[in-house]
Amino acid sequence: MKGVEERRSLRPLAGVLGALAVAQTGTKISTLALPWFVLTSTGSAVQTGLVALFEMVPYVVLKGLAGPVVDRIGPRRISWTMDLASALPALLIPILYAAGALSFPVLLGLVALIGASRGPGDLAKMVLVPEAAERCRIPMERATGLAGTTERLASTIGPGLAGLLVAAIGPVPSLTVIAGCFALGSLIIAVFLPRGMGAPARPDPASGESEEDGYWRRFAQGFTVLRRDPLLLSLALMVAVTNLLDAAFMSVLLPVWAQGAGHGPEVVGLLGTAAGITAMAGSLTAAALAHRLPRLPVYIIGFLIAGAPRFLVLAADASPWVVLAVFAVSGLGGGFLNPIISALIFERSPRTHLGRVQGLVSSLAWSGIPFGGLAAGAAIGAIGLAPALVTGGILYAITTLLPGLLPQWRVMDRARRAARAAPPSDTPSPTPVEHPRTTTER
Repeated sequence: MKGVEERRSLRPLAGVLGALAVAQTGTKISTLALPWFVLTSTGSAVQTGLVALFEMVPYVVLKGLAGPVVDRIGPRRISWTMDLASALPALLIPILYAAGALSFPVLLGLVALIGASRGPGDLAKMVLVPEAAERCRIPMERATGLAGTTERLASTIGPGLAGLLVAAIGPVPSLTVIAGCFALGSLIIAVFLPRGMGAPARPDPASGESEEDGYWRRFAQGFTVLRRDPLLLSLALMVAVTNLLDAAFMSVLLPVWAQGAGHGPEVVGLLGTAAGITAMAGSLTAAALAHRLPRLPVYIIGFLIAGAPRFLVLAADASPWVVLAVFAVSGLGGGFLNPIISALIFERSPRTHLGRVQGLVSSLAWSGIPFGGLAAGAAIGAIGLAPALVTGGILYAITTLLPGLLPQWRVMDRARRAARAAPPSDTPSPTPVEHPRTTTER
C-alpha cells in the first residue's frame, strides 16, 4: 500500500510535467517547421523573421497581461482552455494551405493567434509547478529541475521530429502534429490533475487585496513586487537580451547557415536534438544536485557554455561534427539555467501574486524574442552571415558575465536559505518572501 500511495502522491507533478512535455514538443516543432516553410518558399530572411515576430509579440504581451487573470480564474482552467485555443489555428494552417487559400497575411494572422494562446497557457502551467512540488513534498529546485528536464526533453524530441516531418511531408502539413500536441496538453490538465489543484488564488487581506479589485489594480500589485525586487528585475532584463540573441540564432541565423552550407532541415533538427539530449542531462543533474550547489557560479558558467560558443563555431565555418560537439556541450550548460531561474521566481513571489509576477518576469524576459528574427535578418543583409554570428557571440558573452559584477545577484542563495527556513506545512502555502509593500532582500 505504501508504494501505491507514493505513486499517487506524484500525480500532481506528473500531470503538470506531462502537459508541459506535449505542449512544448508541439512548440518546438513549429519553431522549425514555420521558418523553414517561409525560407524555402520565399527565400527571404526578413519574411522568415517576420513570422517569428507575429508569433512572439502576442505571446509575450498576452503572457505578461494574463497574470491577474491566472490568479483570479486559476491556472488549471486557463491552461487547458488556452491549449485548446492554440490547437485550432495550428490546424487551420495546413487546411488552408491544402485548399490554396493560405496567403502570407493569413499565415501571419494564424501564427499571431497561436502566440496569443500559447502565452497564457504556458504561464498557467508554470504557476502550477510550486503547488505540485508542495503536494508531492519535494524541494523546489527538484521540481523546477524536472520541469526544466521536461522542456529539454521537448527540445530533444521536437527538433528531431520536426526535421523528419518537414523532410517527409513538408513544413506546413507538419502543423497537424502541432495541433495534436496542443490538444493533448489540454486534455491532460483538464482530466489528469487531482481535484482542487490549480484553484484561483485567494486574495491576501494583509496586502489590501480584495475580491472586488479590478484587473489593473491586480496587475499593479504584481508590478510592485517585481519593481521592488532588484534581483528578479535584473534577472529578467539579462534573460531578455540572451533570449533575443537565441531567437535570432534559432529562427534565422542557424537556418540560413544550414541552407548556405548545403544542409537540409534534418541537420538543423539533429543539432537541436544533440543540444536537447545534453540539456536534458544537465536538467536531470540540476534536479538531483541543484539544491546543494551555489547558484551564482553555476548560473554564470552555465550561460557561458550555453551561449556564445554556438555563434562562434558557425562563424568559423567548422565541420558539421565540430558544430555538433559544440551544440552538445552548450546544451549541457543550458540545462542548469531554467531550474535556478524558476526557483528564484517561486521563492521571491507571494503565492497569491505568483501568476502576476511570473507573467511579468517571463514577459520581460521574452520581450526581445519577437525582434530576434528581424534583427538577424537585418544584420545578415547589412554585414553578412559570418560577421552577424560573431557580433551575436560577443554580445552573448558580455551579457553573460554581467551578473558577477552586480551586487543584487549575491542574494541568490540567501533566498534559498530563507525558503528552507520556513516551517513545513501539510497544505500549500505562500512562498516565504517579503510582503509586496516592503522591499525585498538586497
